Amino acid sequence: MEQKPQHRPKIAIVDANTLAVLGLRQLLQNVMPIMTVDTYGSFAELSANHPDCYFHYFVSMNIVLQNRQFFQERQRKTIVLTLQLEDTAQLPDFHSLCINQPESQLIRQLLGLAQYAHGEGKHLPPMPQVLQQKILTNREIEVMSLIVQGFINKEIADQLNIGLATVITHRKNIMDKLGLKSVSALTIYAVMHGYVDINKI
Repeated sequence: MEQKPQHRPKIAIVDANTLAVLGLRQLLQNVMPIMTVDTYGSFAELSANHPDCYFHYFVSMNIVLQNRQFFQERQRKTIVLTLQLEDTAQLPDFHSLCINQPESQLIRQLLGLAQYAHGEGKHLPPMPQVLQQKILTNREIEVMSLIVQGFINKEIADQLNIGLATVITHRKNIMDKLGLKSVSALTIYAVMHGYVDINKI
């Protein structure tokens, strides 16, 4: 019997700043690989593309203000993109995400939003089978956990009582097995799979 293909939930980013949109799209696809991320440069573009099919909207502050009623009615699904962390720079009633901060902090905030909105991932569809499988050995998981907590190779070697060369080998194997290129991507993987508490990164 043929199985119907599962539709991936969709997120919309609505912002006229192309660079910000592309960067955020990349981060969101890392944080939530099961999501499809569509991007729009204006509210008119979003409106022309079935706006209610989206799970979440990541929208620049000015677009939310210009189209307040639409987003107010979809307040739980809307995350306002701000340029400052201060409460005074954020809209009450909406979740906010400051995009003007270092990548590591932005990832931490995105992971926090994902965990807060979808406690234990219960509102998210299941991860693809390949991502659910245990790919890493126990030792590699230990090394990964220490890497994303900010420890350097020498500190990891000391903590685990193994040689520096062994740590470097584990590091390479972890990145190769997971197909990841950066510590940021590794951090996302570790938090989303429950290997590291978000408060430790």
